[in-house]
Amino acid sequence: MTSQVRFEEISPADFFYRNRDLAGFTNPARSLYMCVRELVENSLDATEIIKVPPNVWVQLEPVDDQNERVLRLTVKDNGIGVEGDKIPKAFGTVLYGSKYGFKQSRGTFGVGGTMALLYGQITTNQAFTVTSSTGGKEIHEYRMMIDIVENKPRVLEHNVLPNQRKWRGTIVRVTLEGDYAGSRSKILEYFTMTAVVNAHANIVFVDPKYRTYVFRRVIEDVPEPPKEGKPHPLGVDVETVNRLLANTRSRDIRSFLTSEFQRIGPKTAEEVLRLAGIDLGKKVKEITHDEVTRLVEAFRNYGKFRAPETSTISPVGVKFIEAGLRAIYKPEFLHVVQRPPSSYSGIPFVVEAAIAYGGAIEPSEEIHLLRFANKIPLLYDEKADVSWKVISERIDWSAYKVQRGMPVLVLTSICSPKVPYKTVGKEAISDRPEIERELTIAIRECARELRLHLSRLEKREAAKKRLSVYARYLPMIAKNSAYVAETDPPDVMPLLKSIGVTAKMVEDEAKAIAEELAS
Repeated sequence: MTSQVRFEEISPADFFYRNRDLAGFTNPARSLYMCVRELVENSLDATEIIKVPPNVWVQLEPVDDQNERVLRLTVKDNGIGVEGDKIPKAFGTVLYGSKYGFKQSRGTFGVGGTMALLYGQITTNQAFTVTSSTGGKEIHEYRMMIDIVENKPRVLEHNVLPNQRKWRGTIVRVTLEGDYAGSRSKILEYFTMTAVVNAHANIVFVDPKYRTYVFRRVIEDVPEPPKEGKPHPLGVDVETVNRLLANTRSRDIRSFLTSEFQRIGPKTAEEVLRLAGIDLGKKVKEITHDEVTRLVEAFRNYGKFRAPETSTISPVGVKFIEAGLRAIYKPEFLHVVQRPPSSYSGIPFVVEAAIAYGGAIEPSEEIHLLRFANKIPLLYDEKADVSWKVISERIDWSAYKVQRGMPVLVLTSICSPKVPYKTVGKEAISDRPEIERELTIAIRECARELRLHLSRLEKREAAKKRLSVYARYLPMIAKNSAYVAETDPPDVMPLLKSIGVTAKMVEDEAKAIAEELAS
């Protein structure tokens, strides 16, 4: 009897073609938002690498008058650019990119940008165009499609143009199916939130109705980009160690530990190897699978490793968050906190939080929550995120004088070389105990400052009420007393001024009394 089970191998491109919901491409509205987001994030990363203030242009144009869902998306930046011979693979191969090193980046899986182009191809069957230059003598322009079965680019046209103005950057154009009416609010919210944590960026968005939204740069400084780092011993597993052993230039196991890991010096290496029961001078080529397992177990049991290095992280920064929130929301109160670096499972991370009150923040029954991970706005799956858990379960807002209906906004930002997302779509962060703890501490610190502000408002309001009583009744008492005594009424204004009552307050109260009598 022959087997009825059929086995086959598929490429990464084919996998994401069949399972694009995993990457957030679930329907025309969300897919359009995802395409905009992924290409804009690539542009911001491209400018951050070379420390230039980003200039990002995004346009959605109608292509077919008969079908408003067919749109052309163009994203242009002034970033580092891509070398001509690398453009096809960089944009036409799934799981090929520059985001697999141990450092923070907006992208995580090397899927997003290419997935946006792949989505355009599978919904419209049209090629996409990539134009890029690194600032040299040439501009390379490719018109391509992706071979889904083989997971490789199919170049349809390649033009090399003279770069007379020494332009540097990348322009991506893709035709796709999208529901702009259904995604408009999310796309505009995305750009608003992106402007909050990228206060140094100029972002222009032109929608299909040719309405232009401009988010201007409000700070000239550029954040320090993250640097490539080595893995921390607490953040590796057996497979990672095997890969490092296969590629290392070290000959013996002791020099392997000191050269391939952060926070391991000669003394620490000796102590770890003794704990693992491995000879200090053993050759790398002679290490057995059992010894690798014992080495990883020794990493976990050692207990004396210093905290991971933080050069691989580039937080948003207190100055940038404050500038962004003030530019967008103009709050009457704002407090921003950046926590000291911490780590989970050997992975470093930094938590930032802010609370804003008043200004352009709308009063709401629930606190407005802005979530960011590696400077990416998270707009979906809010209640599955650790930040929501903290503000809804860990914080007793009444203890900080925050009541329902107040105009309060909470911002949370988590930056790390490896953010623990719950899904490939990168919309919700897992509630790792270490991250939850840091978020709770940061938000409570901000909330304490808000409580002081609200207390001052209460005192000011109480004083205002007391003064209004004086402004209303003291002139009346003086006038009526003078009438009974058959004398001229005394001038009470010097007395009223001495306790903070102005002539305008007296005038306003007199008008209010007249209106009450008239009614």
